[in-house]
Amino acid sequence: METELSIRNNQNEISQIIQDSNNMYLSVLHEIGLPTDNILSSLNERKIVIANLPFVLEKMDNELIRESYYLSKFFVAVSTGLFDAALNYLWDETIKQLRIRVINGDVKYFYDVVISDERRKQFTSPEDLLKLDDFDLIKGALEIGLITKIGYKHLDFIRYMRNWASAAHPNQEELTGLKLISWLETCIKEVIATPPSSIQVKIGRLLANIKSEVIDDVQASVIVPFFTELSIEKADALAKGFFGIYIDEKTSQQTRSNINNLAPELWKIISEEVKSDFGIRYATFLANGENQTKNEAERFLEVVGGMSYLPDTVKAPIIKESLENLMMAHNNFNNFYNEPSFARQLRTVVGNHGTIPQQMNFQYVKVIVSVFLTNGNGEVWDANPIYIELIKNFDTKQSFIALISFMYESIKSKLQFPLCQKKFIEMLGYLESNITSDGVLDLLEEIRDKVKSLHVIPDNDKLIDKIRFFQNNYLK
Repeated sequence: METELSIRNNQNEISQIIQDSNNMYLSVLHEIGLPTDNILSSLNERKIVIANLPFVLEKMDNELIRESYYLSKFFVAVSTGLFDAALNYLWDETIKQLRIRVINGDVKYFYDVVISDERRKQFTSPEDLLKLDDFDLIKGALEIGLITKIGYKHLDFIRYMRNWASAAHPNQEELTGLKLISWLETCIKEVIATPPSSIQVKIGRLLANIKSEVIDDVQASVIVPFFTELSIEKADALAKGFFGIYIDEKTSQQTRSNINNLAPELWKIISEEVKSDFGIRYATFLANGENQTKNEAERFLEVVGGMSYLPDTVKAPIIKESLENLMMAHNNFNNFYNEPSFARQLRTVVGNHGTIPQQMNFQYVKVIVSVFLTNGNGEVWDANPIYIELIKNFDTKQSFIALISFMYESIKSKLQFPLCQKKFIEMLGYLESNITSDGVLDLLEEIRDKVKSLHVIPDNDKLIDKIRFFQNNYLK
């Protein structure tokens, strides 16, 4: 560039121009009686910035340079010795360019990832980015992969310096030429002149296709391997994007269907924190009476198998309903055909870890034991593996409740049938590995020895007395 060459080759001439201008500024200030001490940075510090400016700007193409109005102000501020103002202009250019990159991507995706549900309705258009403070903007840019972790760290430091060492606030911080030129290089390298990464381009293309194309099982199988290329942070961000699209009332059913084909695989690699956050967001929609949004959030969690991440206060009534539906199917005609779907529904709500609100332990264990024992006529083959899985996931207290479940009349009655007795013995084998107390393990052996007579055991039997002792000391 012609200007660039003149800066490189005419340092002495430029220094003289700066010196003359500096003398003029100080003369005017002195003439009208304004302070002149510690107002302008030294000439040597200004020379450092100007001498290095062409080398730093080499990283930008001509078109980008022509659009960088705040960098022009940066140069003028540096030349006049107003380094605090120069830092302010540098930051303004960086934020401007970062907003442009967000807008050129998918601004709604950015909002879905960064903005809380309470504020989300305030952010719909690109212009709304102006409402977002700088901290949230650079943090959001990190989340969706527009900047690197190192870039974020540097930018956050420059943001801090801009807030406390620039003309944005009164301060006594001394800014040097090396600091300014270094920060300029950082902002250009990390934001202003950096194109989107290949991963970011692929995510943008995927989000566009989800909203405009039909993604069937075959196409989904081609897309899913891309998820393995994502870091946990980018996977979390993409999952938030999927969720945001899914719960939007303006989203088409075809788009939701596309997400249904992709989200379960993405769910496998995202963090527990984000999974839990989806459950909390569902609970918030419920509490706020946002029924349509709540319903879509529930469907999303059902699709990905995330109902177990609902908070206990929300999960309890859903588990209760699932247990009641399962028992109804178990006790009705054609339970061999109807029971498995309700068993799968319960497993979805409970999750892989079998986490149950404490107040539901008794009902939960009683139902699982009852359906596992069968109705005495035969096993429900498609549901039985689910029941085994749930029993193996019992915690210590749940295992004890299952161990003494024959105290319930409904369970005791079942134990008159040979198949139910066999299944009860099978269950004791699963419970054994969940119990750590030697006393309870001894109790388990006694119960195992008496399985065939448990259905007629009297209330004054010594085994019942022992059980009551453990109940008083074990279930508190």
